Amino acid sequence: MIEQLLTDLTIFILAIFVGYETISKVPVILHTPLMSGTNAIHGIVLVGAMLVAGMPEGPFVTALAFVAVVLGTINVVGGFLVTDRMLRMFAGGRR
Repeated sequence: MIEQLLTDLTIFILAIFVGYETISKVPVILHTPLMSGTNAIHGIVLVGAMLVAGMPEGPFVTALAFVAVVLGTINVVGGFLVTDRMLRMFAGGRR
């Protein structure tokens, strides 16, 4: 149990460092298109969180999965809103 938790925590911390280093190297002008391109990945994360929320693992896991579902939903909706706003900027007078 402790070994699995330590492994999961190590992977999580390494993912934070890799994500930060990857995003920090992207030019500012590409952040919005990059975010809109990763909405599908966030949707997959949201589906995974919903699957975990449906498993009978105990109240702590269910609460944590609920928080993951809420935050994932906010992330996906926000990404689509930013993408829509970006596309409206480039559409000009056509809309």
